[in-house]
Amino acid sequence: MARAVAVAAGLAAVLVSMLASAATAQMDSCSGDLPAALVGNYSGMACQPVWNNFVLRYQQDKNNVLRVVLSTMYSTGWVGMGFSRDGLMIGSSAMVGWMGKKGLPHIRQFSLRAKSGSKAAVVDRGFLVSNNHDHTVVVQQAKIFVAFQLKFNYRLSHQHIILAFGSGVPVKNKLTKHQDKTSFTFDFTTGKTFADGAFPYGLRRAHGGLNLFAWGILLPIGAILARYFRRMDPLWFYLHVGIQLAGFIIGLAGVVAGVALYSKIQADIPAHRGLGIFVLFLGILQVLAFFVRPNTDSKYRKYWNWYHHWAGRLVLFFAAVNIVLGIHVGGSHDSWKIGYGFNLAILLVAVIGLEFMLWTRWSKNSTSTPTY
Repeated sequence: MARAVAVAAGLAAVLVSMLASAATAQMDSCSGDLPAALVGNYSGMACQPVWNNFVLRYQQDKNNVLRVVLSTMYSTGWVGMGFSRDGLMIGSSAMVGWMGKKGLPHIRQFSLRAKSGSKAAVVDRGFLVSNNHDHTVVVQQAKIFVAFQLKFNYRLSHQHIILAFGSGVPVKNKLTKHQDKTSFTFDFTTGKTFADGAFPYGLRRAHGGLNLFAWGILLPIGAILARYFRRMDPLWFYLHVGIQLAGFIIGLAGVVAGVALYSKIQADIPAHRGLGIFVLFLGILQVLAFFVRPNTDSKYRKYWNWYHHWAGRLVLFFAAVNIVLGIHVGGSHDSWKIGYGFNLAILLVAVIGLEFMLWTRWSKNSTSTPTY
């Protein structure tokens, strides 16, 4: 019994020692003195270890100016801190610091636009508002300190953060591929770190695929049938109504997927959302217009035709614009861009050819141009 007690006491002592060492290590990572060059503008800040050897010092003032000092172990290469609107690297903006080959400090803002390639990180671009005169990079005792100040329109609370580093020294402001990176949500009001959940890629693909198929393929085909194939009466009418109704239902499912996606990531893409709402509103009006369609001999029929045809053209135009915008802000692979570009090219060529044939037929018949 005595031996068991002694063993338990020994294990407890070891555990306490390990916990104390971990706590001490964490305290040491934040209690170290800042380099003399940073004491004036960056002292008295909250401090939090966030990832591996990365330590984040931060402070917000009443004017929503965020002061940051990011530090970690360093020998060569670059260190970056990205601010993301949706937790993804693509579309975020990052402050990146490094020591040049001649020993000169560098810190620049980069817009992260792709995962690889020459335009993956574009220097001096991004949505962060900063004063370049308040940025500093210091290397001291095998550590790099990247200090900068950013101005926001609101007080930061839960913010998607991306940390990354690379071993290659940037040449002509071209970042080399990162060796490692991480992403998390940081609460600038409490200092707590939250692991980002898995990004809903399936929901994003569903939103994009459904809307592209509905608004970018089905609905344009239905409109083409209504304008250029009226000689196939009444087949054109039933095909037009059936295809447009199917396209609207599929597009509505895509909108529902988009609403669910927004509730998960809270992406700040007002242009895409606004255009989507406008397109959906016009689409609903088109569906409702079908149920109040006047008879062919009604004196109001020509006004209904004018409204229905031009509202349809507007909804297809803005839907195409919003599809392109959605592919861009969603950071989709090139296959999406190539696929939709090819689809759009086929539709445009078909419309131009059919329009030419229609006007040729009208000129041969020497009749007044009907209103479609």
